[in-house]
Amino acid sequence: MTTLDLPSIKFHTSASKLKECPPSISEVAFAGRSNAGKSSAINAITEQKGLARTSKTPGRTQLINFFEINKERFLVDLPGYGFAKVPLAVKNLWQKELEKYLRQRKQLTGLILLSDIRHPLKEFDRSIISWAKESNLPIHILLTKSDKLKHGAAKNTLLEINKEQAIKGRVSVQLFSALKEDGIKEVRKLLENWLSL
Repeated sequence: MTTLDLPSIKFHTSASKLKECPPSISEVAFAGRSNAGKSSAINAITEQKGLARTSKTPGRTQLINFFEINKERFLVDLPGYGFAKVPLAVKNLWQKELEKYLRQRKQLTGLILLSDIRHPLKEFDRSIISWAKESNLPIHILLTKSDKLKHGAAKNTLLEINKEQAIKGRVSVQLFSALKEDGIKEVRKLLENWLSL
């Protein structure tokens, strides 16, 4: 099994299109709305504060960013969607390339979808879940910023989404907080399983 060698993970390359993506044995991609805390989650999971760039301006990640773990195995940071203050034509292009990557990238062994627990599973989140199900791709939903809700409310949201998604495809869900470091061990274990395929 591939072990998640945290200190060795490093930025490899960025791609604006599918054809620019590097050779790869296996990879797990992170997707989510621009304000879902994707960069913070990647940094927390890898124990590297500056690996994925965080910004107070949502939508700064406009490229597909590859972080190499070892031997052509990657964590992939996909462009954020939703709140980016960019022209509609640019936003549509991102969506087109994002969809192309999700549908055609054969090395993709799993998808981590980040969704703010206070506003879970918006329209585009559900589109990504549908793409994953159509492709029989396992998808794991991180309900981020779980520290922003009281424990009972967070658990209720988790139960609701688990119940909703249980009968459809290869979907799993968990609570996650980069700030409190809650749920990190579970994600690492999942990544190791997916990247060893």
